[in-house]
Amino acid sequence: MKAEVKAARFGCPLELETVPLIYKHVPMRTAVNPSAHPLASASAPQSRVLEGFYSNPVLDSDFPDPTILYAPDGFYYAYATQTLRDGNWINVQVARSADLLHWEHLGDALPEKPEWAETTQDFWAPSVIFDGSTYFMYYSATPDVCHVHERGHALAVATSESPAGPFVDMGMPLLLGAGFEFIDPMAFDDPLTGRHLLYWGSGFQPIKVQELSSDRLSFAPGSSPIDLIWPNGREGGFPRLVEASWVIQHEDYFYLFYSGDNCCGPQAEYGVMVARSQSPTGPFETLEQARGVPHSLMLFKSERWLAPGHNCIVKDKAGEDWIVYHAIDVQRAPQYDGEDIYSRRVLLMDRIQWRDGWPHVGTPSDTPQRMPSA
Repeated sequence: MKAEVKAARFGCPLELETVPLIYKHVPMRTAVNPSAHPLASASAPQSRVLEGFYSNPVLDSDFPDPTILYAPDGFYYAYATQTLRDGNWINVQVARSADLLHWEHLGDALPEKPEWAETTQDFWAPSVIFDGSTYFMYYSATPDVCHVHERGHALAVATSESPAGPFVDMGMPLLLGAGFEFIDPMAFDDPLTGRHLLYWGSGFQPIKVQELSSDRLSFAPGSSPIDLIWPNGREGGFPRLVEASWVIQHEDYFYLFYSGDNCCGPQAEYGVMVARSQSPTGPFETLEQARGVPHSLMLFKSERWLAPGHNCIVKDKAGEDWIVYHAIDVQRAPQYDGEDIYSRRVLLMDRIQWRDGWPHVGTPSDTPQRMPSA
């Protein structure tokens, strides 16, 4: 009876075996073999720093789906998808830095699982925004009644008085889907109207945006999702999947960064694409549409760095734009028996070049780069 009540509350189908498993080829975003893991210190492995320069990775430990917030205390706070550290699950990773290069692990930003996801372990892609008094963290997780992350992934929100947490879930999900379409949230305040917006999307569905209520804990009454970016529906087309949205305003446009195709594994084709609009709710024109080029990629793989993506954008103290993202280092040898290097995604950062109104990076940098202004 308890399962029936929960299922009715969250909308998860009870007869899971009757639901077609159409997402089975997309891997979990957990990135570490749970049978073994090296001990982690409080200070994370850092970028190799020369005087005035840095080299990727800036955080050489598993830190997938990163998002960065600059807090009033003068520190940058980075949040990431779950990982195993010292044999224990970290539900939502949080780290802190004064300069975007030297990072300190702070532990778990969500140490207590929500009551609706106490027995599952799928805490993905957090996004944090500060309203002047409260920190709101949007993330996704698998409800207990669904059990399998390919089905019924939920979009949720938790709050804290500190950027380091602990964040406490509000008690029930915002949204629950049949698959993993309700993941990768990104909260954004429209500077033109003051509206609170939430972007999300994946699961071979469009990236969407919807207005949040004034308290940021629900959707605005009368609002509905707006489709912004669609996967390529052509046979063999790229990208077949779009996700990981991040929005910024730059000069006269709003830029929507997004990633696709598959994030993980030796055949991953992940990269960062971009579209722009004069409104944060669209319509958006992709780089491909605007330039008549084969794709909208502005960041893509190199010989060393596979599947760069799921980015955020951060400004340094001088106002320069930097893209922060994860990637797989294919040149790194396994550090222990059974380690899957194609699931270990580390933190990289590169300066954005603006060319004729469009952002560009190319491949991840692999040589010393000028440091951001701290």
